[in-house]
Amino acid sequence: MIYGIGTDICDVRRIAASLSRRGERFAEKVLGPHEIEVFRSRLAKVEARGISYLATRFSAKEAFSKAIGMGMRMPMTWRHCEVIKAPSGKPEIRLHGALAEWFDARGLQAHVSVTDETDYAASFVVVETKEPRP
Repeated sequence: MIYGIGTDICDVRRIAASLSRRGERFAEKVLGPHEIEVFRSRLAKVEARGISYLATRFSAKEAFSKAIGMGMRMPMTWRHCEVIKAPSGKPEIRLHGALAEWFDARGLQAHVSVTDETDYAASFVVVETKEPRP
C-alpha cells in the first residue's frame, strides 16, 4: 500500500550558486558519507557532473521528505538520507540513524527515480508499506 508520494524539481544553477557562495560546506551539509565521496570524485573530473550529482541528490531528498510527510524536520535530515546506486545502476534510498529506525519501525520501503538535464534535476519517490509475509 502506498504510504506517500513526493516529487521535486531543482534548478541546477541555484545549486551551483550555493556551492560557489558557501563552498564545499554546502555539499557537506546535504550529502551523506558515501555521496560526498562520489560528489568529490565527479567534481574533480568534470565540475558540471559534480554539480548535477549534488542537484539530483538535493532533489531526491526533498522528494523523499515529502513522501514520508515530514519535510525537513527530525528525524529527517539531509545526511541521514542517501541516494546510492545499486550495482544495476538503479538509484536507491539508504537511511541512517534515527531516520532509518523511524522508517523501519513503520515497515516502509522507498522507490526513487532521479533525472537531470543541463539546468534542472528532478526526482520522484514512492514510499510504500512492505507486504506482510505469509
